[in-house]
Amino acid sequence: MSRLADRSAQGEVLSRAVWDVLAEQGLERLTVRAVAAAAGCTTGLVMHRFPNRQALLLHARQLLHEVTRARVEELEASAMTPGAALRAVLRQGLATDPQTRQEAVVWMGFLAAAVSDEDLITEHRRNNRVWRERVERLTAAAAPEWEPRHVATVALGLIAMAEGIAALAAADPDAFPAEEQEAALDAALNAYGLGFPAEGREGPD
Repeated sequence: MSRLADRSAQGEVLSRAVWDVLAEQGLERLTVRAVAAAAGCTTGLVMHRFPNRQALLLHARQLLHEVTRARVEELEASAMTPGAALRAVLRQGLATDPQTRQEAVVWMGFLAAAVSDEDLITEHRRNNRVWRERVERLTAAAAPEWEPRHVATVALGLIAMAEGIAALAAADPDAFPAEEQEAALDAALNAYGLGFPAEGREGPD
């Protein structure tokens, strides 16, 4: 058991190191050597789990998917209404605090690397399609009278707004404070007829 526990703990340290290097130092500095330095271990140990840079990038993208999936599932489960769930899930995709800003940087770094790599772009597309399906499902639940095509169009608009703001805020957080990001999200929801009362946000207007 102790060996298994040691391997698990070691894996967590390496995962954290991959994430930190990509988020804090940038894509160009994500190397086996940099991850080893961040984890305080040898390059040989890193290469045993991540044999090349592509493996490092794939792991960072998978970790991002796992972290955000767990968060949105919890938000959905605790929401009082479908509309409240939609807002909560979109809000967590903004870059309103250090953690979500890091996540936005990791997402952009992976996308930059994936453009010319078939394996990486396949992973990116798969996870993005899961995200789009979730937002479409929540949009349909919040507006059950809408036709499927309209649901898909609105969901895409909301995703584009949230991800665009997250990218802008990740690069310049002072220019895009959290309250302005949330105000923009509420304005978009209101524009599509999916807004909430000023207090409580218990359901659509």
